[in-house]
Amino acid sequence: MALRAAGQGLDHCRDGRAVPILMRQKPAHGPAGSGRPSMTAMTRRATLIAAAAMSASPPGPAALAQGPSVVAAAVQPKLSMAMSADGTALAVQEWGNPAGLPVVLIHGFSQAHLCWLKQVTDPALAAELRLISFDLRGHGLSDKPPGRDAYQPAKVWADDVKAVIAATGAVRPVLVGWSYAGRVMADYLMVHGPDAVSGVNFVNAVTHAALNMQAPAGPVSAGMVAPDLGTQIRQTRAFLSACFAKAPTQEEFETMVAFNAMTPAAIRRNMLGRPTPYEAMFKALKLPVLVTHGRADKAVVPAVGEYTAATIPGAKTSFYDGVGHLPFWEDAPRFNAELLAFVRSARG
Repeated sequence: MALRAAGQGLDHCRDGRAVPILMRQKPAHGPAGSGRPSMTAMTRRATLIAAAAMSASPPGPAALAQGPSVVAAAVQPKLSMAMSADGTALAVQEWGNPAGLPVVLIHGFSQAHLCWLKQVTDPALAAELRLISFDLRGHGLSDKPPGRDAYQPAKVWADDVKAVIAATGAVRPVLVGWSYAGRVMADYLMVHGPDAVSGVNFVNAVTHAALNMQAPAGPVSAGMVAPDLGTQIRQTRAFLSACFAKAPTQEEFETMVAFNAMTPAAIRRNMLGRPTPYEAMFKALKLPVLVTHGRADKAVVPAVGEYTAATIPGAKTSFYDGVGHLPFWEDAPRFNAELLAFVRSARG
């Protein structure tokens, strides 16, 4: 999702009662004198936070949609790990047609690959596309290396995308990046160039931090890096709530809260304050580009999408009226149809 701190834009969740059971837990640390939590400790803490988030009171039922949940319809993907250049292991999932046109789906800040459930369970997409998702470093089931240096340089994110493409053997895939993943894709294009991909779909993506400094959801998401667990849970829920113009079901919302909580607050903080030096690269980019954006987005304002489209030569746009930060969830039928058409066109 997006971000807001030190000149950045932010993203995330809904109000709920915090569970204090984990508040007194002392963190384990890495090597003596390092003062840094070990990777094992950070992973354990992320799992405990996720459990606490799930046990917190859900939002009122009137605020959530009724009906079947896409979570229950999820299919089992092919699972693997990709090793990035710095040794970070990335959890990779493959769905759909193994011989289909390859698409790499990249989630946002504090999210996980499950945000793409409405794409990977779509019969039309699964029949024609090889859908490859992965958890960003520090997120979901991927490694969670400590330290700011593991999250600030553009190269680490660029190398992660390159590693996933290489590990899966995807030939010139289309990249689809939501929110913070707009930066991740731009990092990849800036560091490694566009030759190994067929096209790029920026989805409510952060590509210009200054334009997003006044995003309405920014103050809410700032609490996601608070030092205490109760505030983290409340603000994650509040942020996620602000992201939707069309509410998910209760099971879907609870699933999102749980996978958000798998990203420790320390890692969220380490991701903040990154620059967005992409304009020169965008202006020179010769690649099919689709910019998708919900006009009711409170996390990444539509002006950012308009900037992206105006800066990249030949970029196509698709703006969604009455849709918030998650067009791929709030209007999945339209999003999926447009994604399939874009992939077919980009692959020529």
